[in-house]
Amino acid sequence: MAIEAPPPTEGAGTAPVQPSTESFVRTQRSEEFGELRRAHRSFAFPLTVAFIAWYLLYVLLSNYAGGLMGTKVVGHVNVALVLGLAQFATTFLIAWFYARHAAAKLDPRADAIRGRMENEQRAEAGA
Repeated sequence: MAIEAPPPTEGAGTAPVQPSTESFVRTQRSEEFGELRRAHRSFAFPLTVAFIAWYLLYVLLSNYAGGLMGTKVVGHVNVALVLGLAQFATTFLIAWFYARHAAAKLDPRADAIRGRMENEQRAEAGA
């Protein structure tokens, strides 16, 4: 059920602050932003490589190790099904780990950078 309502009105002084291009360039070159980028990359790149390797292992085993993948584990459930379901579990686990990592390490740093940029823009606009 959709409810039709007008968009919220913004009062005076609550409009979002848009930093200047120079502010973005200055921030991108800052050590603080470099640390944020390193914190993201040091988490995302290794997990991405590990997951791709795990996925390719599954594909290669499916193509070239049919006997192993067809081995029954319990009843009609074979190794291929177990590993295939493990792919889904791994995906959700990585997403959960990343959400925790972002909340603990990335978001506070990004919020601090954004706040600093907004304060600089307000100071420039007020001057």
